[in-house]
Amino acid sequence: MGMWLEGKPVADRVREAVKEEAARLKETHGAAPGLTAVLVGDNKSSQSYVRTKENACRALGLNGRSIHLPAETSMDELRKVIEGLNADETVDAILVQLPLPGHLRTNEVIGWIRPDKDVDGIHPASLGLLVQNQPGLRPCTPLGVLELIKAAGVAIEGRDVVIIGRSLIVGKPMAALVTNASGTVTICHSKTKDLAGAAARADILIAAMGQAAFVGRDFVKPGALVIDVGTSAVSDPEKIRTLFGDDPARARDLAEKGYTLVGDVDPRVIDKAAWLTPVPKGVGPLTIAMLMKNTLEAFKLRRNLA
Repeated sequence: MGMWLEGKPVADRVREAVKEEAARLKETHGAAPGLTAVLVGDNKSSQSYVRTKENACRALGLNGRSIHLPAETSMDELRKVIEGLNADETVDAILVQLPLPGHLRTNEVIGWIRPDKDVDGIHPASLGLLVQNQPGLRPCTPLGVLELIKAAGVAIEGRDVVIIGRSLIVGKPMAALVTNASGTVTICHSKTKDLAGAAARADILIAAMGQAAFVGRDFVKPGALVIDVGTSAVSDPEKIRTLFGDDPARARDLAEKGYTLVGDVDPRVIDKAAWLTPVPKGVGPLTIAMLMKNTLEAFKLRRNLA
């Protein structure tokens, strides 16, 4: 039987370090790192995420604010807002909350952000610096995964690491980070032949493709570290019961919300893995913590303090 690798204790350590350094920077430089989030439209989940990020900034002594634009905002209008933030020296970090309304071209919008203020680390220049292993801002979720691997006491160097998923937000930057740490990386996806067989060779398995409980016991090498990045809302009572038995927390979720959050990994693989991150309470807390750390890093990079 393996152990659950929860994110909150690890995230709390990251947040405390950020809080201490933010206070030191404010004392020595007279300014606190500042994050501005840009929210377009009325997506309830996005509004909740932005509030969470603002609250986290305040709790850690960072300057956090948001700009809320109507859903019908045009590309030109949005570009003017971002260019204003690029020019504002009190803004160290810019975050455009995704997803954007359908008429806005996400890749183009991300490309407008100054790379040294790109707190999500997904500007083409940011990703290029990552591939070159040069200083720059890195995507938050992959950084959080690295923190969890470190917390488990598992060295990446020389390990076989399999990543299921090839998104620009998680899969591809995760592969670059692991390569930079001297791990041997395989990226798998929907076209991979014998996906389970490829995954089962992994000392460290990272699942990030957004399919509920897709990764079963046959995907997992005995004693592997398994990091579950996925989240899917599952409302089928029978499937929930199959995955979690009579777990009262899951039953409460179903009764109160009509669904429960399930990762990409079947939680029952805990009896084969050495470590498994739960969903929720696994990778999620680290994503916000690393966003706060990236805001700090942006402040330092822009002032040649890093």
